[in-house]
Amino acid sequence: MKKLLLALLAITSFGVANAQQYALFGTRTIFDAFENPSQKSFTLDSSRKFSSNFFLPYFGTNAINKGNSKFALRKLTQEGVFDTRSLPIGTGEVNHFFENSNIYVATFRLFKSYKYQKEMGFSWQIRSDAHIDYTNETLAIFDSYKRFNTNQQYIGIFNTKGYQQSYHQFSFTYRENWDKRLAFGLKASVLSGILYNKLNIYDSQLFIDPESDALFIDLNGTYSANFSDFNEINKKNFFPNFKNPGLSFGFGTNYTTKKGLFLMANIKDLGFIWWRSNSQRTTVDQSKIIENIGHNQSNTNQEIKDIFLLSEQPKKFLAPTNAKLDFYMSKRYGFYKPALAVSKNLFYKGGDIAFINTFIANDFSVSATPMYNLNGVFMLGAQGKYQTPNFELFLGTDNLVATSFQTIGSIKKDATVGSGPNGASFYMGVGIKFGNVVNHPQFADIIPGINDNEGGSFFKSLFSVFKRK
Repeated sequence: MKKLLLALLAITSFGVANAQQYALFGTRTIFDAFENPSQKSFTLDSSRKFSSNFFLPYFGTNAINKGNSKFALRKLTQEGVFDTRSLPIGTGEVNHFFENSNIYVATFRLFKSYKYQKEMGFSWQIRSDAHIDYTNETLAIFDSYKRFNTNQQYIGIFNTKGYQQSYHQFSFTYRENWDKRLAFGLKASVLSGILYNKLNIYDSQLFIDPESDALFIDLNGTYSANFSDFNEINKKNFFPNFKNPGLSFGFGTNYTTKKGLFLMANIKDLGFIWWRSNSQRTTVDQSKIIENIGHNQSNTNQEIKDIFLLSEQPKKFLAPTNAKLDFYMSKRYGFYKPALAVSKNLFYKGGDIAFINTFIANDFSVSATPMYNLNGVFMLGAQGKYQTPNFELFLGTDNLVATSFQTIGSIKKDATVGSGPNGASFYMGVGIKFGNVVNHPQFADIIPGINDNEGGSFFKSLFSVFKRK
């Protein structure tokens, strides 16, 4: 149990709210084109034919914690001290932790054909998602059992539910115009699982007997993972090996009205991973007496962990990826471009509603994005971007307030810095286009696809098959 909890919560110590860098939607950056596969990223008569990040930084990472444990986690992440004395116990109050990251290690995209504005791309991503609901007492018991009253029966105070999943994603994307206003795109991916944890404790009890110097604990639940102990994890785990293979699929479309309103919708990362290498699924229904608790807190912690570790059974299992349904709309008014983005997780809790306000001056733009996370968290994002037809550079955060508190508190090593839900968010990217300029047929001798040697419209051919059927 502690293995999952501290793994997830420690992620915040790296300075990382479930969000998707919505200010980059509709920007025709590399990120926009790979995340929203119907979106084009090349501009006729200006862009060059190929684009890539050349292994330069292109990533986003976010995390947030909501609940009474916020000061204890600030103490851990900003001062490096695990101290739960500020936590009220005995009530079973639930805290919520969310994390996601999306790292584009390598990208390559090309303009394939003028006719239908065909583009295709290849990318290597590392993805991570986590969500855990945990009680104050679940943290406190691993700090000090002395926080709990003796001769008192505690019921349901360790009920905890959560998961963490990380994996490599190797993708192929393809997009084309249906006509001048409508476009379609798809993203097909092969996955290689890295780490997986899932814990569900649905019944728990605790009683401390001071006379016998013993702790009585009862836990009922399940635990799934692809490793037995954190000591087993090393650099080799983070290289793609396809021992835990998976597949995912995405599909998107966009439409621009005659009045310039841009509409976009996507189903993202609909897939699964087959966790089969060193994987186990544990069912626990166990009462345990831990004696001599006054002698060693670390021994008590290990005894609680062993309730799960000693019951492990090898078992392969499927886990869904964190698929999303996205909708986006925007319209530009001179230097101002307002936009609305709505995103909902399909298999896991959570989603976002974001109102993006972008102010544009030539090649520069800044964005302010108030956002409501459907798990009950308000955030304010900020972004700066410099973009030409052949170069892009951006950086931003989806949670400006929490990130500022986390940064200042970590620098000062002071847990009193900050209020409200704690966490952090940061993203940035650099992309470059190269090769020959993609010219309009009127201004070039050779135009890819002008004679349609690459074939006709993929989506029109696909839809015509369904019509015939």
